[in-house]
Amino acid sequence: MKILVVNCGSSSIKFQLYSMPEKRVLAKGLAAKIGEEGSALEYHVGRNAYQVDRAIPDHGEGMKQILATLIGSEDAILDNLDEIGAVGHRVVHGGEEFTGSVEIGQAVLDSIERCSDLAPLHNPANLTGIRAAMRALPEVPHIACFDTAFHATIPKMGYLYALPYEVYKKYGVRRYGFHGTSHRYVAAQTAKLLGKAPEETNCITCHLGNGCSMAAVRNGLSVDTSMGLTPLEGLVMGTRSGDIDPAILFYLADKGYDMESLNKMCNKKSGLLGVSGISNDLRTLREKSDQGDSRAQLAIDIFCYRVKKYVGAYMAVLGRVDAICFTGGIGENSAEVRAAVCRGLEPLGAVLDPELNERRIGHEGDFGTKNSRVRLLVVPTDEEGVIATDTFDIVMQGKTYDGNQLLPVAD
Repeated sequence: MKILVVNCGSSSIKFQLYSMPEKRVLAKGLAAKIGEEGSALEYHVGRNAYQVDRAIPDHGEGMKQILATLIGSEDAILDNLDEIGAVGHRVVHGGEEFTGSVEIGQAVLDSIERCSDLAPLHNPANLTGIRAAMRALPEVPHIACFDTAFHATIPKMGYLYALPYEVYKKYGVRRYGFHGTSHRYVAAQTAKLLGKAPEETNCITCHLGNGCSMAAVRNGLSVDTSMGLTPLEGLVMGTRSGDIDPAILFYLADKGYDMESLNKMCNKKSGLLGVSGISNDLRTLREKSDQGDSRAQLAIDIFCYRVKKYVGAYMAVLGRVDAICFTGGIGENSAEVRAAVCRGLEPLGAVLDPELNERRIGHEGDFGTKNSRVRLLVVPTDEEGVIATDTFDIVMQGKTYDGNQLLPVAD
């Protein structure tokens, strides 16, 4: 079966076409700057790269161009669109309604729309992509896979904030967590690398990129995570502040900042960019630091220190930790960040091997010493592969979402 995986943002559509169940990628690409000047479609088939410089005024046109490349391009993969057996969609926020991936019907669309209040930057864009894909491919099943679903197992003491309880009951204010498909994949892959069953594995997963989050995984299940009601909480990120004293916002409001400017500051102007004043890209900051820029180095130091703090907290939460796992663009490719995070963890059983750490850049495997009680691992993530697998399993099992019963997440 061929499955199309779609990840729709406010001005972009990422896609991958899989052959299942072998999970082989046939094509992948990105429709970027949708509705803007300079919009274009880039895609890869095998080692061949292509670009279509054609206006993409909206997501419907973006989906049409993506499907057209699959059947009518120079390196077409499909003879016709009937070969696509299902479409899997990334959805950022499922609230408390979705604990697993589900087939999309009107009830699911309505639920995703209700959750848009909790994720106003993400869910409306996800819905736009789903509707565009459903119009383009109306005869095939469409499956929603939620970033929040993996964290549905966090206990109440872990997800509730110490605010008046009615704020949770009335408005759903609680920790939800994100990057769930990534944490889920990394936790499962870690169990394989350790030669253990997922239900016997405790690990700390560190998804470090422009957006960053961590999860404490006990017996294969998420029991805590760093992001909260929104993706703003937790670690320092590319442009997001992560944890701050909330009274800072009240203080700045008294100084004349309005809600819009505070929101923009915390989400778009903070993090690595805000501290350094240069860039949200860690590679750029590394170059500037090497040239003597102290604020670039300070931004890197704060970033690494915050990750280390969460590692310590999650080691306390889990008690027994089998592995600390790094994934995402920074986690997989920055030996410097991994070294900084792990420095000083030796008394806690995590001992880094500097040579192995350098050799693991972009490659899966251990970077701890042979006598490290806690395994240190690089595990490249595969969020699209998780969505493809869930989509395949749901379609092949013939299960549907009836509005009451939620599907379990596939192994």
